[in-house]
Amino acid sequence: MLTLSHVTKVFGSVIGVNDVTVEFGGGAHGLLGPNGAGKTTLLGLLTGQLRPTMGEVRVFGERPFANPRVLRRIGFCPAADLLERRATPREWVRYLLRLSGCTRRAAADQAARTLDRVGLGEACDRPLSTLSKGMRQRAKLAGAMAHEPDLLVLDEPFDGLDPVARHDLVGLVRQWAAAPDGAVGPRTLIVASHLLHEVEALRAGLAVILGGRLVASGTVGEIRDMVDTIPSEVRIRCDAPRRLAEAVCGGGAAESLRFEGDDLLVIATRQPRALAEDVARAAAGTRLAIAEMAAADRSLEGIFGRLVRLHRGVGP
Repeated sequence: MLTLSHVTKVFGSVIGVNDVTVEFGGGAHGLLGPNGAGKTTLLGLLTGQLRPTMGEVRVFGERPFANPRVLRRIGFCPAADLLERRATPREWVRYLLRLSGCTRRAAADQAARTLDRVGLGEACDRPLSTLSKGMRQRAKLAGAMAHEPDLLVLDEPFDGLDPVARHDLVGLVRQWAAAPDGAVGPRTLIVASHLLHEVEALRAGLAVILGGRLVASGTVGEIRDMVDTIPSEVRIRCDAPRRLAEAVCGGGAAESLRFEGDDLLVIATRQPRALAEDVARAAAGTRLAIAEMAAADRSLEGIFGRLVRLHRGVGP
């Protein structure tokens, strides 16, 4: 449904997105990366707000830039707060629907349904200036999804929400991405975030962007498998780390090692289970006292941290 082929976007001497090739199908997708990684630039390319400097962007088989046929099928919720503060959420969403081509009556009916869907309640008739940031986020989301787009793009949509509101809206957008009544397949949802737990809660596929480059994409399992091909670190605190290093080097599981201070040995390995057995044998054979042994974090948070460190050249 959405493809980017060797896409680069340059702003003067700054590279916003660098040679990105990725494909998004139906369903939910998370675009993950720290602030300044290039997420907003990539979303601008997908939603037709930016023209690529090099490469090609295709949305529904067409170039999205200045293309009304594509743009009317996209709903976009930007990261920036709403600047219009005098209007009520109902007036705001109704105005956006009128811009999308709805009649006055259809816009009023659809705005009411969508505002109820995002849970604004009676706040939908209060000026936006009087609402909390969380309520304004709900209003922004309502404006993005009111015209029933085929592609919904959300840039940091849960920023400023309390845990209960975040849970509610995560469930809402996840439900939106499921196949609607009578549809052949699911719609496409893309959520950009710098917080990994938000993307994880969507149960979405992942695309990780760092420094303007796409460094990983796929399911959580696929990314974990990819990271696991790179040596991970096991940190062992003991009373004689150099004697332990000599004992485990012959086992074959340790690929490299280093010492930190007088009591810490750090071993890189692709075989953590085999290394643990080597360490146990070495400790028993040489009567070493091991105070602590910690393997690399295999959670999604740990995987993302390793990708960031590898991208920055810090090591595994």
